[in-house]
Order: sequence, then C-alpha cells, then structure tokens
Amino acid sequence: MIKRTRATISKFIIHKVGNKFNSATNIFSEDVITFDEESYELMKPFLLKSFGNIAESYRFNHHANIELNEINSYASQIFNDETSFIEVSKHIVNHLFEQSNSAQIKTGDVIIALFEDIEFKDIVTQAVGIFKIENKVDFFQTYMENESLDVFVQKGISTKKLDKGCLIINYSDAEGRVILSVDNNNYDAQYWIKNFLNVKYADDNNQHTQNYLEMCKDFSEEVIKEDFGIQEKSKFLAKTVDFFKENETVNIQDFKEEIFEEDNQKILFDDYKKQFETLNDVLVRNQFAVSDIVLKKQKQKIKTEIKLDTNIQIKLDIDAPDAASEYLEKGFDDDKKMKYYKVYYNEEN
Repeated sequence: MIKRTRATISKFIIHKVGNKFNSATNIFSEDVITFDEESYELMKPFLLKSFGNIAESYRFNHHANIELNEINSYASQIFNDETSFIEVSKHIVNHLFEQSNSAQIKTGDVIIALFEDIEFKDIVTQAVGIFKIENKVDFFQTYMENESLDVFVQKGISTKKLDKGCLIINYSDAEGRVILSVDNNNYDAQYWIKNFLNVKYADDNNQHTQNYLEMCKDFSEEVIKEDFGIQEKSKFLAKTVDFFKENETVNIQDFKEEIFEEDNQKILFDDYKKQFETLNDVLVRNQFAVSDIVLKKQKQKIKTEIKLDTNIQIKLDIDAPDAASEYLEKGFDDDKKMKYYKVYYNEEN
C-alpha cells in the first residue's frame, strides 16, 4: 500500500508495444513528455490510484540470480542513473514484446514513469512505474463546420482504471525489492506476472491470509457445496470470516475445532489443503497473524447467495454465521414434488 499525496512524476515516456505473432512492431518515442498542468493533474492519479489499496506485494524471482531478472536490472539502472531513463525504457518495451508468445497477447501503449516521493511503509522514496494500455474507449468530439456543430468519434484512454501496471519501489526488505502490480485484463495469467515481471508473492501475513481464505473459498465450492449443499457452503464461509474477525492469529488446529463439527470434515479439509498447495504451488501456513486489510478485501469477494431455479435468490449475511442454521430450514414438499426453503423472521427491513 502506498500514499501518493506527495508523489510527483519526474520522468514520463510513452512507447507502443507490438506482437511478434501478428507482425505488429514496437514504436518508440525519442524524448520524454513535458506535461501541461491539466494533463498532469489527470495523469498522476490515473497511474497511482490503483495501488493505494493493494496490500499484497511481490518480490523479483529468477532461477539463478535475482540480479539477472530483466526488470529488476532495468529498474536498478534507472534508480542509479536517471539519464539512462529513455534508453532503458526502450529495453523494457522490447522485453515486454518478447513475452507476446501467442496471438491473443494485445498490443498497446506502454507508459514508463519515474516517480519521486512515493510513501511506502513510512519511508519516502522513488518508484519506477510500467503501465500497459490495452483497451481504448470511444468518445465524441465536437467541431464547427459550415456554421454548425457536428460530432465525430475518437478513441482514447479511459482514466477510470488501468489495464495493467506495476510499481517497482526503490525499497528492499529481507526478501528483496518491493513490487506492486495490478492486472484488470487478466486474459493470460502468466503473461504479466510470471513472464514479463517474473515475480513471486512476498512471504508475509498479507499473503498468508490471502492464501488461506482463497483455499477456504475453493474448499467451500468444490467440497462443501458438492457433498453437503449450498446452505452448508454459505454457513462454512460465514463461520470462516467470523473466525478471522475474532482472532488476531489463525492456528489451523483451532480453526478446524471451531469450524467443523464432524471429524470427517476435518479430514476432508486436510486433504484439500495438500491438494490446493500442490495445484497452486503455494504453502498455506498452519499459523499466521491475520491481515485485516486482506480480510476486508477477500470478504467482499465471498458470495453467499443461494440461487434457485425459480428465479429467487436468498442472500445470507456473511457477518452472521449462525443465521443459516437458526433461521433457514430446508425441506421437500410431497404435493408439489419440489424442494423448499423456509425463512423465519420477526420484521421486514
């Protein structure tokens, strides 16, 4: 998570990246952009606002030596010698071009910027930003012709959200230099994070919390829902969130004792944990401190609706883990030959 209140853009350049599978070549700028005030006031928040709420961070990865990671090397060159900015920015685009290993990889504008006074963990430092604009939106432009106003359509960059972007912060901890990344066009999960940046998640409580909650969401869908029904799935998710809210530290044994009533469910959970770790190449810690920031974000992604084929949906409150068992009753009507849910309540809100 960064603070951008004091941040400024000291260098900024735009190139175009092609795709070697469809013969689209790179196009390079030869100089940095000098902003007018209006453009600058739009550009800075457009580039940085997506990183304000990111809790999960990455570190550079390489099979032999971190110093050989291309983007790590390019960022270091810029931090060490700002006069190399233009030339190094071209190398970054060429490296991105080389990752277009299929025709579906989109061409687009590539913005490379050097930021000053980025705040991260109470320090103020520099950051190199790399942003890829893959989609442009239509907008109307008006013009005067023969004493009448007319319109025509142009394509431009929307300021609402980034397609892809990363911030390489000039700050290192025990695991290495810190990288933040966003990808709102995740059509190829390997392209940006693994092939281009070659980064891995940091081994911290943010990531431990995210791994555990993602495992629980998948377990609820693939095991609880399939074996015990949608109502039990929603109940499990609500109890999981409640456990994380009530405990500063998660211990997997305490979690299983509180969440599961039957021993066979604990065994299913243990088996699924091993499967999840292998499939996703992650280690789900047995004990870790809860990240409140990640919990809040993941909680928003958890869906607890029961969707019925009669065009009725029952939405369960994720913050009320006992509501499903206390006030929702499932049965079968012999006359209609249909399943039903009976809901108990005192008043309508």
